[in-house]
Formats: sequence, structure tokens, C-alpha cells
Amino acid sequence: MGRQNPFDGLAEFLAIAKRQSIRKAALDLEVTPGAISQALQKLERRLGTPLFHRTTRRISLTEAGETLLAEIAPAAQVIEASLSVASDASNEPSGTLKLLVERLAVPFVIEPILPDFCAAWPNVKVDLTVSNRHHDFVAGGYDGGILIGPYIAQDMIAVRLSPHFHWAVFGSPDYFRKHGRPMVPADLAKHNCIRFRRPEKGDIYRWEFIEQGQNVSIEPNGPVTVNDGELMQRLAARGQGLIYSSTYHASQRVAAGQLEPVLLDYSPGTDGMFLYFTKAAQSQPKLRAFIDACSELRRSLTD
Repeated sequence: MGRQNPFDGLAEFLAIAKRQSIRKAALDLEVTPGAISQALQKLERRLGTPLFHRTTRRISLTEAGETLLAEIAPAAQVIEASLSVASDASNEPSGTLKLLVERLAVPFVIEPILPDFCAAWPNVKVDLTVSNRHHDFVAGGYDGGILIGPYIAQDMIAVRLSPHFHWAVFGSPDYFRKHGRPMVPADLAKHNCIRFRRPEKGDIYRWEFIEQGQNVSIEPNGPVTVNDGELMQRLAARGQGLIYSSTYHASQRVAAGQLEPVLLDYSPGTDGMFLYFTKAAQSQPKLRAFIDACSELRRSLTD
């Protein structure tokens, strides 16, 4: 009896985990759903444990499946990146660049870069996912992501895209004429605040300050709660209430005179927007081209 190939069934397992569907996994691998099911069954028999919960409507990972995915997904990405580099003898950027992008980066990074990038590299297709949920970056097969610095995993390589920015409270000139300006964080209790429900966690974001050397965290009070940063800023610009945002993301409306910052002296510190990626992915020509485009944007902002 021949020796069992340790890689048998892993491609099918990864495809099912990614798509959460045997039918869609079969389309991705260009085989029949029956072939996918058979490969999965053989893998589960070999491992002696089920990897997916199956019902007539959905399929989801078991605990053993989640453990296996966490172990092999990074290795699979390394192999895929290495094969991509090896097959690109000309070193010309090509293929699909898959990016996972923080929503607030869209107007400041993606919209300025994408037209020129696509014109410069017509052989590169860009697949963008706009989301604040980045925990599945590796398992999702992304080449790069854009996120605020503190939320990036420590084992990633990061390239700064924005200037250093601060966190502050913002309101419209009309709102401040009618209601006055908060002078200290405690004053916010007397103001209408637009609350932000984080899409990735579902909780209300607490406003953070530094006061007399101590961290202060305030859950804002107000009649309006949103889960979209752009809508939050639009409402604030119309005088609906105060918001908590960064000087970077509010910069366009501040320059236009629609918003004004307050409580800057209580800012918890500086942050930045970064492009991040794995060490294995950084040698890909398509990603290198995008990194260069981001670096050019960064230079234009500091000139």
C-alpha cells in the first residue's frame, strides 16, 4: 500500500472553509461537488474527526476544523505566494491583488490611488473588500490590508499611509453657536453626541481621553446611533450633534469649515493609517507595485 500524501484533501478543505459551501468550493477548484465531498470525507477519516458541521442549509467549521484552519492557512498563503513569484518570470505585476480595507481609508487612500494604479498596471485586477473586520486576513487569502496602526497584528509588515493624527471631538460651527463648546470631557454629558456602533463588534464605541495623566473613557449620550463613519460625519456637519473622530478622517470637512475640533488637549495620543501584509507576500510584484503607489501618495501628503 502506497504512503498517504499528507496534502490530500487540504485544498478542498481550505476552499470549503473559505466559501462555507461545497458547491462554491467546487466552482473555485473547477471540480464537481461530489469530488469535493469525497476528498473531505477521506481527510476526515484520515484525521479521525469531523471538520465541519453540516446541515441542509449551511456548513460551518467544528472546533477541530477551526484549529486545522488556523495552522495551515498561513502555510497555504506562503506556498501560494511563492508559486506566484516563481511563475512570474518577467517580474511584471499581474494577477489579482486582493485587499482588505478599513472603511475610513476608502476616500483617503483607495479613491486617490486606484485610477492611476489600474492605468499603470493593466494586467493587475484589484479585488477590494471594505470592512472593519480584519481577523480573517490570512484565512481570507488577502495580499494586503489597510487599517489603523494599533489594530494590526504584530507579525505583519506595515507601511505608513497617513500623517500622524490625533483623536478629538468635532461639531459644526452652528452646533457650537447654539450649544457652546465642551471645555473638559465631563462637559460632554450636557451635549448631544452621535454614538457610533462598531460594525465589527456591535458595541458602542467609548470616547477616550487623557485627563491629568489618567485614561478617561466615556460612553456618549445622544438620541442617534450609527454604524457608518461617513454618515456620522455628515450628521455632525449638519449640526445633529458632536462626534468622536480623528483629525485625519475629519480633515476634509474641517478644511471646508463644516466641522471644528474641540478637546484636542485631552487627545489620547497619535495614530496612523497603515498598509500591512505578511512577510511572505511582500515579494509579489503586484503588491510591490501597490506599495510603491501608496508610498507616492504618502510623499505627496508631506510635500
